[in-house]
Amino acid sequence: MSSEFTVLFSNDYKLNSLNGITPNTQYLGDPSSSQWVSSGTPKVFEDQVILTLSEDGVSASGTLLASTSYVWYGQIEATVKSSRGAGVVSAFILLSDVKDEIDFEFIGADLSNVQSNYYFQGITDYDNEKNLTVPGGDTFDSYHTYTINWQPDQLTWAVNGTVMRTLKKSDTFNSTTNQYHYPQTPARVQLSIWPAGLSKNGQGTVDWAGGLINWNSVDVQKNGYYYAMYKEVNVKCYDAPAGANVTGSKSYRYTSKDGINSSIAVTDDPTILKSLLGTGTDMDKDFPSASASASGSTHSATQVATVPGLTGAGPGTDGTRGGNGNGGSSGSSGGGGGSGASSAAGSQSTGIGGFSQGNGGKTKTDNNNAPPKSERILQGSVFAAVVAIVGMLVL
Repeated sequence: MSSEFTVLFSNDYKLNSLNGITPNTQYLGDPSSSQWVSSGTPKVFEDQVILTLSEDGVSASGTLLASTSYVWYGQIEATVKSSRGAGVVSAFILLSDVKDEIDFEFIGADLSNVQSNYYFQGITDYDNEKNLTVPGGDTFDSYHTYTINWQPDQLTWAVNGTVMRTLKKSDTFNSTTNQYHYPQTPARVQLSIWPAGLSKNGQGTVDWAGGLINWNSVDVQKNGYYYAMYKEVNVKCYDAPAGANVTGSKSYRYTSKDGINSSIAVTDDPTILKSLLGTGTDMDKDFPSASASASGSTHSATQVATVPGLTGAGPGTDGTRGGNGNGGSSGSSGGGGGSGASSAAGSQSTGIGGFSQGNGGKTKTDNNNAPPKSERILQGSVFAAVVAIVGMLVL
């Protein structure tokens, strides 16, 4: 009934290369080997990481970076230039394995605002979503710093140092479930770009995103993809909440199926899997040996696990989860075109030549009064050591 995932210590992550980024087809749960797990096609251009979204190929479902460690309350900020264009969404969020979630989301059809949102265990509540006006320019042309200050009793969203929204835990009590519908379990930092405006998605998702994606836009014509730029992520972790079960400092662990604050223990338990077949309850599971294969011992299709986490994450059922964003080869720089953009996906990278940052030709802002989406397309690897526990903990 338990599984381990790594504690995140305070850190300043400079996103100026692909060093420390490992495809989700390779990561086995050792945070000392990598800071981020990727799916899709991350690239580097002029000392900035760009996440890409193409019509087909490796990044057809978007690109995601997810931290290899977790934070349980803290101040987390990201310096971002969002994507643009109807149907294209970029994001900076915190997401736990029971689908507690805290969001900044950037709707490409509305570059004057950023959407703040939160979820408790993936329960959809449209009243949780609020637009925040970004001071000092639009979200695509200029870098802005977005800050989540997550405490056990209060949550704030800030833009460029100015608090724009405050949520108190005491205001989230739900008398039906007799619970506080407040994010309260250890979460990973996730940075992403994804295609909300696809015809296969639910109509509510498409409307929320400003309409269908235009695959003949200026950005796609120049580069072969839409993109968002991420410059830096800074994490300041807070102490475990009062009364927490603390017996170590290396890993978090769920001790019950409740998926709430009191079900978390801080331990020194290991988090590293032997292979991608491993789970939080069977960390030493491995592929069959050559001798076993020769003797006729095989695994069925259901026994040989696929890459952890590729079924997506996030609340709701309106919309379609993405495909399997295979990260390709290694996290080191690969060939990415003539102008110096390099890709973690190696030869599988998409695009038509080098990267060119867009300017001018801004997308018209949409009123965006349609019902918001209730589906997150986040195909990144759920931290490998907790795969077994995720399904059990979704209540």
